[in-house]
Amino acid sequence: MAKEELLTLEGQIDEILPDGRFGVMLQNNHRIIAYTAGKMRKFRIRSIVGDSVLVEMTPYDLSKGRIVYREKIGGNGPPKVRNKRR
Repeated sequence: MAKEELLTLEGQIDEILPDGRFGVMLQNNHRIIAYTAGKMRKFRIRSIVGDSVLVEMTPYDLSKGRIVYREKIGGNGPPKVRNKRR
């Protein structure tokens, strides 16, 4: 058994705070402050108000967490442009 096992919960971003932090309302109606995980920063995955996210939390501090996944929302996104060779 690991020294500390992380809790993974679903939530929705309801506020954007400075320094890459977000206010997240969890499905159990608790509000926490969460920051983006390193891989999300590395690949520049943006999060906005209303996005559904997965948050990892430690059992020692249930008021803070780390956003590890952002749910993909419907829509195709920007159109893809192909380079045509002549």
